[in-house]
Amino acid sequence: MSLRINDVVPNFTAQSSDGEINFHDWIGDSYAILFSHPKDFTPVCTTEFGAVAQLNDEWAKRNTKVIGISVDGVEEHLKWKDDIESFSGARAGFPIVADNDLTVSKLYDMLPAEAYLPDGRTPADSATVRSVFIISPEKKLLLSMTYPMTVGRNFAEILRALDALQATAGKPIATPANWVPGEDIIVALSVSDEDAAKTYDGFDIKLPYLRTAKQPK
Repeated sequence: MSLRINDVVPNFTAQSSDGEINFHDWIGDSYAILFSHPKDFTPVCTTEFGAVAQLNDEWAKRNTKVIGISVDGVEEHLKWKDDIESFSGARAGFPIVADNDLTVSKLYDMLPAEAYLPDGRTPADSATVRSVFIISPEKKLLLSMTYPMTVGRNFAEILRALDALQATAGKPIATPANWVPGEDIIVALSVSDEDAAKTYDGFDIKLPYLRTAKQPK
């Protein structure tokens, strides 16, 4: 299936480094970030898992659970976690889903239905399994990104995007390019100038269709 923004993400039950997980139940009332990898014990992915582990406190502040997925088994995941923690100096306390049968990778449209893992495979055989999905407590897809093998993901940017999603949730506002928390937001076109004057402590008309205001508390 092809996943689009605001779709309810597919549920699945799978084994992980923390035991069996039912994905929707595991999310509960939290935001969730699912980030996928083509193979354990690979250099770029090890740095990425380390970056996620170093942000443990930041995810918790934002009521967000993180979960990795790699197309290897639980035993490999548990051994790989030792390397991740040794490299990053941070505890990798999040689960890693074992997707050695590619069920989840195909369910989330990261691999074609006919894909399989050949004997003696390399990460190139599952290269597209380098995606990030940010999911709402309502289990809806809010954002997705897919990276090539050679480019490590920027989890500071993923954290920034999560902040923007949470700041705008249910509000008639948007965030401009490069926005970080505390900076001015964009007032939605659905809000009249009169209503904007009542709602915001001053707003600035940059262009007839571009109005900014201080971020609501």
